Amino acid sequence: MAFRAGELAKSGQEEVEAYFVPRARDATPEVRAHSRQVLQTLIDDLGPVVDAYPSWHPLVAKHDPRHPATTPGKQCGYNGLDHTRYFAHGFVTCPYGDGQDVIDSVSTLPRYPHAQIIAERLDVQFYSPDATPILVKCDWDHALNDDHTVPLALAMPLILEKEVPCWRWSQVAETWETMRPYFLGRPHGARSSLFVSQETGQSIKTVWNAVIQTGMFGPIKV
Repeated sequence: MAFRAGELAKSGQEEVEAYFVPRARDATPEVRAHSRQVLQTLIDDLGPVVDAYPSWHPLVAKHDPRHPATTPGKQCGYNGLDHTRYFAHGFVTCPYGDGQDVIDSVSTLPRYPHAQIIAERLDVQFYSPDATPILVKCDWDHALNDDHTVPLALAMPLILEKEVPCWRWSQVAETWETMRPYFLGRPHGARSSLFVSQETGQSIKTVWNAVIQTGMFGPIKV
């Protein structure tokens, strides 16, 4: 089945709106309208709603290379996340309290090549009137494509920086089928996702197949 990015982006927006926009019993129509407006602005700025990130994405890049992570959490250096939804280049978390644990943990994250992770409180009601919405976003200093996908010139070196050092301890080479969720994020198709275009995904697949054929990670796992 073809990867239908538009349909997935639409359904993701509907899901996150149902999750974050306060219910009528908890907020006035004006508050709910403001919540929808802010949510739309976030999607316009950060890209579509996603289920998980590629393991090379700066938002999850601080993880144990033996146990790659694709969703933000303690394994990626974050503290205090709660009631969280993800966008292509940022996420919103809504902990009860002031959310300072989230902001403090983000401030300790390293500066990544071509990207910096920043956090800020949002002046909006999301999820619950007792929660504090915190935006954590990837501030790229390298231009993305118009549809928020990451160009090959940026995605490929980030992938290689993560994967090549694994040759020191790897015993087998994982195939494209196994690595696809880690390279493309979720949701994804055969060679594309909401993070990378079909052309970029095909190039990543070609490079990865060439890399594992060198034997640097060990025999190909079948």
